Amino acid sequence: MSSKTYAAGVKDYAQSYWEPDYQPKATDLLACFKVVAQAGVPPIEAAAAVAAESSTGTWTTVWTDLLTDLDYYKGRAYRIEEVPGDPDAFYAFVAYPLDLFEEGSIVNVLTSLVGNVFGFKAIRSLRLEDVRFPLAFVLTCGGPPNGITVERDKMDKYGRPLLGCTIKPKLGLSAKNYGRAVYECLRGGLDFTKDDENINSQPFMRWRDRFDFVAAAVKLAEAETGERKGHYLNVTAPTVEDMFERAEHAKSLDMPIIMHDYLTAGFTANTSLANWCRRNGMLLHIHRAMHAVLDRNPYHGIHFRVLAKCLRLSGGDHLHSGTVVGKLEGDREATLGWIDLMRDSFIPENRSRGIFFDQDFGHMPGILPVASGGIHVWHIPALVAIFGDDSVLQFGGGTLGHPWGNAAGATANRVALEACVRARNEGLDVEQSARAILTEAAAHSPELAIAMETWKEVKFEYDIVDKLASA
Repeated sequence: MSSKTYAAGVKDYAQSYWEPDYQPKATDLLACFKVVAQAGVPPIEAAAAVAAESSTGTWTTVWTDLLTDLDYYKGRAYRIEEVPGDPDAFYAFVAYPLDLFEEGSIVNVLTSLVGNVFGFKAIRSLRLEDVRFPLAFVLTCGGPPNGITVERDKMDKYGRPLLGCTIKPKLGLSAKNYGRAVYECLRGGLDFTKDDENINSQPFMRWRDRFDFVAAAVKLAEAETGERKGHYLNVTAPTVEDMFERAEHAKSLDMPIIMHDYLTAGFTANTSLANWCRRNGMLLHIHRAMHAVLDRNPYHGIHFRVLAKCLRLSGGDHLHSGTVVGKLEGDREATLGWIDLMRDSFIPENRSRGIFFDQDFGHMPGILPVASGGIHVWHIPALVAIFGDDSVLQFGGGTLGHPWGNAAGATANRVALEACVRARNEGLDVEQSARAILTEAAAHSPELAIAMETWKEVKFEYDIVDKLASA
């Protein structure tokens, strides 16, 4: 089919799927797409094509259209906006009637919104920037198994961010040596340690052995410190049957929290696991492995704010969120935007943070954002300022890379965190006063002093790829 003929086909969509006078209903699911159309395809026609392909349309008129109320079920492109500073792209806003989606199914929503339409030839690139889930849909989802308040009560941790650590090297340790690393980090002052995302049940460390040695380490650290401790036992597995077997074993060991890779395992598995955690009183840590495949390209894919909303509805108590200051991609204002989406009950539209719609989560509890990826003690003041108390600050190499060992690295992190929280509570700007705060604390903590000296030159000052659009 020639491009001329194809463009004519796109124009047919515009006749019924473009409705600039449409006023979205409270029950509509709203989506904002960033679109770059093929040459010769006007924005209105491209937006209408997106609405059609992601709802009831196809490439031609079909006689079965007469067997239903198509006007009731179709998606409607109702607004187009320019993307500031980008003459080739535009934002297309589409409203979908709620009846298009199965109740409580993030799987069904994503199958519609980011299904075949992303391969549509009339579109050069397409990105799902934001989604407004109507409250009527939100209330059909289970959401976080516990939520922030319940987790603080379970772990008996108040008044500060929680501290975590990803065990390194991420692959290759025996189960016993892995447990030793967990014990040293927890006794040194951390609240949590963590399996890395790709630790499942490899030949060098089968899952059951790891779970058993880690549980022993957690119990020993609790006995020595008098604090509640936890380790994110990764139950991600080849099948859902294996996943639940691992979760059940973690419960039998009296472990407070398990972990899941929600994107690589899929939303069906994740929602089922979240429901299990809710029934069994287990906290659920969520890793976002594979997210950058979907969200890093500023022109094509799914923005992370959408993935974060979807996870909150699907179920999880923690979600990795980037750090802004660490080794992973992350614009500060955009990160603050999706942190709000993780924690708050109502999040108003805020274009300065990339939020295109009001989002009401009703009574659904929030989840803890997890700052993880290339962070160390020098980053703690900024992390406290960015993330606040309801967060997990998670150091891998920034704990285990301490010259004196894991326990000393954990102690350095704990001392630095408590110093920054105290300074903030006393009214200081912890980012502006970072060096003074840490230096004063290090005078009483040789572990912190050595950590500051070790990582004083380590920075990750690269240009951000995915920036918020600005005029």
